[in-house]
Amino acid sequence: MPMTTERLDQLDLPLMVSQNTARFDTAFCVSIEAKNETSTGISAEDRAITVRAAIDPKTQPSDLARPGHMFPLRAKPGGVLVRAGQTEAAVDLARISGLTPAGVICEIMNDDGTMARVPDLIKFAQQHELLMITIADLIKYRMQNERLVKRLALAKLPTEYGEFEVIAYENVIGKETHVALVRGDISDGENILVRVHTRCLTGDVFHSMRCSCGQQLQAGLARIANEDRGILLYLNQDRQGMTLASKISAYELEDKGLDDSAASSKLGLLSNQRDYGIGAQILRDLEVQTMRLLTNNPRKFVGLEGYGLSIVESVSFPVTTSA
Repeated sequence: MPMTTERLDQLDLPLMVSQNTARFDTAFCVSIEAKNETSTGISAEDRAITVRAAIDPKTQPSDLARPGHMFPLRAKPGGVLVRAGQTEAAVDLARISGLTPAGVICEIMNDDGTMARVPDLIKFAQQHELLMITIADLIKYRMQNERLVKRLALAKLPTEYGEFEVIAYENVIGKETHVALVRGDISDGENILVRVHTRCLTGDVFHSMRCSCGQQLQAGLARIANEDRGILLYLNQDRQGMTLASKISAYELEDKGLDDSAASSKLGLLSNQRDYGIGAQILRDLEVQTMRLLTNNPRKFVGLEGYGLSIVESVSFPVTTSA
C-alpha cells in the first residue's frame, strides 16, 4: 500500500527495518490489519477493509493491529521526480487524479511464473480492456507541469582546469543546494559530456585513499576541460543510506578485514538505482537532451526517458586510487 510520509506518520507506522538493504530501497513499513470488521485478515474482503481503514482520515493508530496482512509503503516526498519507483508512481497518480494520495499495487505474473514485463503487460491490458501507463509517462507528465529545482545563482569559477560557469540549484522539497559546473557551449543540448558526482567529504575534501571519490571528481573535471564542453553535476546529498558517520563505520569494518562491498552491505548502504530525479531535473533545466555519461559503472536508469533525457554513450575514464 503506497502512502505518503505524512499519513504514515499520522498512523504511527514506522519503517519495517532501520537499515534497508533491499535492492531498490522499497520502504516497507510495519504490516497492518483493521481491528474492526475483519476476521483472519487474509481474505480479499478483509484486506480491502484494511485498505479503506488506512486511507480513512478518521482512522487512528489504535484502530490498526500490527502485524497484519497489508504492507504500507512509504513514498518519497517529490514522488517520481525524486524516485522513479512504483511506490511513488501509485501515490502520484492518485494525487494527480484528485484522489486520496494512496494506492494498492501488486506484481503481475505470467502463466509460467515469471514476472510480466512491459510487452506482457500491454497484452494483459488489451485482453482485459484496461488503461496502462508507464512510470516514464508519469514522469513526463509531471515534468511538463511541475519543477522540484530552481536556480539560485550563477557565476564564473576559475579552477586549475580552467574556467567553468557554476550554477547553484535548490531542491525545493529537501532544500539542499546542488551545483552544476558548465564548460563551453552546451546550448544545442546534444551529446553533452556529463559527469554526475555525489558528495563525499572524506574523498572530495580530505582526499581519503579509502575511496576513489576525490580522484573521480578531479578526473571528471579534467576530462570535461580537455574536451572544452560538458557538465559536472555535483549533488550535495548523501548516497542512499550513507551519512558521514556510517561511512566511517564502514571504514571501521574494513579495518577488521571486510572488503568495501561487504562493509557497505553489512551497514545497508546499497546504492539506489532510481534516486536520480533531482539530477535529471537540473540537466533538463540546462536543456540537455542527449548526453555522453562519464562513468566507469554503466547501468540502466529506469524511466530516464520520462525526463526528456537519453544516454547515447557511456564514457569510461581512468581513475587511480591507493585504497
